Amino acid sequence: MITPSSRLEHLATSVFSDLAAKKSLKLQKGFDMIDLSIGSPDLPPPEFVKECLAKKVKKNDQYGYALSGTEQFKEAVAYYYKNRFNVNLASNEVLQLMGSQDGLAHLALAYLDKGDIVIVPDPGYPIYSASVHIAGGELYPVTLNEENNFKADINIIPEEICKRAKIMIVSHPGNPIPTLVDRHYFEKLIDFGKKHNILIVHDFAYCELLFDQNKPLSILSIPGAKETAIEINSLSKSFNMAGSRIGYIIGKPELLEPLAILKSHIDYGVFHPIQAAATQALTSNYQFLEESTAIYQKRRDVFIHELHKLGWNVQVPQGGMFIWAKIPEGWTSLSFALAAIDEGVIVTPGHAFGDGGEGYVRIALVQSDDRLIEAAQRLKPLITKL
Repeated sequence: MITPSSRLEHLATSVFSDLAAKKSLKLQKGFDMIDLSIGSPDLPPPEFVKECLAKKVKKNDQYGYALSGTEQFKEAVAYYYKNRFNVNLASNEVLQLMGSQDGLAHLALAYLDKGDIVIVPDPGYPIYSASVHIAGGELYPVTLNEENNFKADINIIPEEICKRAKIMIVSHPGNPIPTLVDRHYFEKLIDFGKKHNILIVHDFAYCELLFDQNKPLSILSIPGAKETAIEINSLSKSFNMAGSRIGYIIGKPELLEPLAILKSHIDYGVFHPIQAAATQALTSNYQFLEESTAIYQKRRDVFIHELHKLGWNVQVPQGGMFIWAKIPEGWTSLSFALAAIDEGVIVTPGHAFGDGGEGYVRIALVQSDDRLIEAAQRLKPLITKL
């Protein structure tokens, strides 16, 4: 038998396959399932984005290799960042990606050598850790919990780790934990990166999903950030273009260059019509973003209200598209998630995002208000059982 790479040992996870198998079995038996496990928008992109895409795909000259981002797309990113986050960008400070996951997955390959360390949040989005395993680097997880307000505490990172670390990944609001931070936190993070020569990578994919009048904060809006930080973003969550696979990474050209070189050997760019549609989205009047945020905030309020009525006093998120819910006593993350499937609701067990996620489940706000209310009612036996 020809054996696969040992790198895959760290990537194999039975959690998602177990959930998928149980979900499939329920569906085959005709059960109505409310899937709140996947972090993909259930809403469509703006009408003008769909119209642009439909128009462009009919043109014969749109089907060649894109190779890289068009100048129009890069200028659109700069326009968007100036208008939304007051960040000035030159076109050579924008590198197009096939979605933010593309950038996160390949960044480690572009930067890490054997023995290099990446500091990651625990719990955190799975690709943070997976990319390091693929690249042959080492992980140093920093636990996010209620005691540190779900923010990485750089003061507890040992000096020997700081010396070997090459990258630190943060995300605010993040996945699975949608915590916000202030300028002071980012200032400390930038000082930390400069002091130890560590590349700070801010995953900003959920920047447009902020509630209660909170404003998004780009790390590159902090003076001096470009010396040590880069930011990854996409149109997946902001403009509901998840399947289109288009995003970007921004920062100092010298910091983007390693990833640009690697990607030039891996892919041939994003389909031109998708680039054109994304360009229109980024240079729109952003009314769509305000409307989308209002929808998610209402979903949050409706769902949280129902859960609180049942006695499950989960924390109210300030942004993002997830509820990071501490499960009732007596359950593990997996046992709760499996029991939820029996009730017709699919959630993601917290330990799928790292050891620090045990004791929680992630619930995505990707269904209508009525379906979220129904989901809460279906979960009632699990909340009141113990």
